[in-house]
Amino acid sequence: MACKLTCGHVEGMQVHANEGGVTQTRGGVYWLILPAGYLGSSFWGMVFILASTNLVTARIAAGCFVVALLIVLFVAKNWTLRGLCIGFIIFLGIIWVLQETTKVHILRYIILFIGIMNSLFSVYDIYDDLISRRVHSSDAEKFAEICPCPCNGVAWGVIWGLISFMFLCGAMYLGLVIMS
Repeated sequence: MACKLTCGHVEGMQVHANEGGVTQTRGGVYWLILPAGYLGSSFWGMVFILASTNLVTARIAAGCFVVALLIVLFVAKNWTLRGLCIGFIIFLGIIWVLQETTKVHILRYIILFIGIMNSLFSVYDIYDDLISRRVHSSDAEKFAEICPCPCNGVAWGVIWGLISFMFLCGAMYLGLVIMS
């Protein structure tokens, strides 16, 4: 799923059951919009990994995630995405209540898990969508069309994959440094 952040106006977002999705925008900077779904997911995974190193930052990350899910819930154009949002909101609410009222203190681990899964899925999704099979309507192919360099979509997939993997490795390294 590639959920895009944009400098333009988001007209609609859809998530399909086959792990695909589309975001329709009007305006914006396509140099930022096209890689944002893949690299944005990896970036937020990195943020969540780093936030999991401390209980206060894990609470902040969980709260920000719930707010983002609520926003997406109202922007979503289909029930698959709405259902995912509602499920994650309920799940995080339960985890938060357990964190605050019982001896089950797993919020940091849940935030770490979400961060790692976001980062790993971003790397996998880039490989699956942009490198292993060539889709002429992919974000990387569209990026190659507007880029003045001679790279094709597969080359941009490799570049984005390396950036995504560096985000994951950097987050793990910094997380270990922060915790030591």
